[in-house]
Amino acid sequence: MISAPPTAETSLRNTLLLAILYLMSVIALPVNASAHGDTIRIGGDHNYPPYEFINEDGEPDGYNTELTLAIAEVMGIKVNIELGGWDEMRRRLETGEIDALQGMVFSKARAKDYDFSPAHAVVHQSVFARKGSPTISELSELRGKDVIVQNGGIMHDYLLQNNVGANLILVDTHADALRMLASGQNDYALVANLPGLYMGKVLELSNIIPAGKPFSAQMYGYSVLKGKQELLAQFSEGLAILKNTGRQQALYDKWLGPLESQGFSWKKLGMAAAFISTLLLLILSIIMFWNRALSREVARRTQEQQLQQQQLIQADKMTSLGILVSGVAHEINNPSSLLLLNLPILKDVYQDAEDILEAHYQEHGDFLIGGLEYSRMRDEIPPMLDDMLTGTHRIRRIVDDLRDFARQEPTELTDKVDLNDVVATAIRLVDNTIAKSTQHFNVEYAPNLPCFEGNAQRIEQVVINLIINACQALENPNSGISVRTFYLAQENMLKFEICDQGRGIAPEHLPHLSDPFFTTKREQGGTGLGLSVSFSIVQEHGGTLAYDSKLQQGTCVTLSLPAIKE
Repeated sequence: MISAPPTAETSLRNTLLLAILYLMSVIALPVNASAHGDTIRIGGDHNYPPYEFINEDGEPDGYNTELTLAIAEVMGIKVNIELGGWDEMRRRLETGEIDALQGMVFSKARAKDYDFSPAHAVVHQSVFARKGSPTISELSELRGKDVIVQNGGIMHDYLLQNNVGANLILVDTHADALRMLASGQNDYALVANLPGLYMGKVLELSNIIPAGKPFSAQMYGYSVLKGKQELLAQFSEGLAILKNTGRQQALYDKWLGPLESQGFSWKKLGMAAAFISTLLLLILSIIMFWNRALSREVARRTQEQQLQQQQLIQADKMTSLGILVSGVAHEINNPSSLLLLNLPILKDVYQDAEDILEAHYQEHGDFLIGGLEYSRMRDEIPPMLDDMLTGTHRIRRIVDDLRDFARQEPTELTDKVDLNDVVATAIRLVDNTIAKSTQHFNVEYAPNLPCFEGNAQRIEQVVINLIINACQALENPNSGISVRTFYLAQENMLKFEICDQGRGIAPEHLPHLSDPFFTTKREQGGTGLGLSVSFSIVQEHGGTLAYDSKLQQGTCVTLSLPAIKE
């Protein structure tokens, strides 16, 4: 039997179905993400670089910390990381004050009391001594010696379990052990080979050297108390996902990749690297000079051709997208309008019935509603209705953006508009967003600005979009945003400038800011239509949008509009 080819109506219906399913998945994400249990408390060592440590800002940092946060993200769980003295962290795990340790060396003796996840790193232990001290090939040679070890660490456990006979001096961190040994106290220190210590200043001017390495590599991973395999399974599954996607290897390379070489002199490495870098820099300079001379000539000849080609491609995309979007937007608006009409009514119905349901619950006890216990659903139904209404509004906003993007008819651009009034109105409309994003928002209006000819609401839409983008670029409320208007008489151009102290825009992304559906914030719900629509509006008014951005320093956007010649 031969089936007929799909008609245009069938193709449009399939496209609409895929668009609705995508939008529903985007809306459902926040609900699913919050459907997990309570926050899991994770402990760790506060001075174990580069695996885990407290950074200069007083926050937990390191390979283990970022790995834990990545596992929490892919598994959809909430974690709270607390770093402190290692012995204190083990005690808190045993008393139930924390749920898991994010870094513990595996041993058969420890396996009697703890369960371990698959290892995500390997740790080596070495004996250190002051220069001139005898080397150590076996631990039995430490009998009667004063040996510094970390309190509660794997070496502390091992020395006690094997009755080595050394006089143990317990310290809080490995760095403390090395400093104490370097100051002339005690005979040896038995600590982990932490590249973070060697790269720092602990051993930089020290008189201590490695005196022996009697242990093989040891497996290092997450641990919980016996009987909590379900909790450990979440971390094991998350770790497996990160390994399969390559994300765990990326974190490992970031923190440990450059530091993996064992027994190598970092000072010699630095000198060799400096020499090689100088040589390479000289070669690269020559190549770049020659290459730049050729590139200038090639760029001069091809720039015009590339620009024309991009304009043709963009025009073709606009035509195709306009036809598709017009039909999809109309079809989505009908069910969206129905939801916007009915959801508030359903919410009112539930509020009216809530007293009756509550009275029944108080008199007869718990009962099923919608297949679930009323005691659970009475607290979840109102947020569910609110989330549905919020999601429907979001669908409507996306559809409106799509229609604006696909609109073909010309806009009336005959009004005389005051740029200061437009900016002031836009700031009032997004005042809540500004207040939540920054504590430093400065506005400077130039007096006696000439007007421009156009549509006030359309330019207001552009200004609002630029302000919201600036707010979203900030890392914390201490970063600032400055806004100003001014007029360049020699160019007869009105200027609106907004500068933020945010994360900046990558150079490779700058050429694509006006592309429809291009966004770096898709995980946060970005559609990539805001700037595309803004560029179109500004072009309609005979103006331009210019970006000047540096990563981790901020971005300045300048909107230019031709003023009315008086």
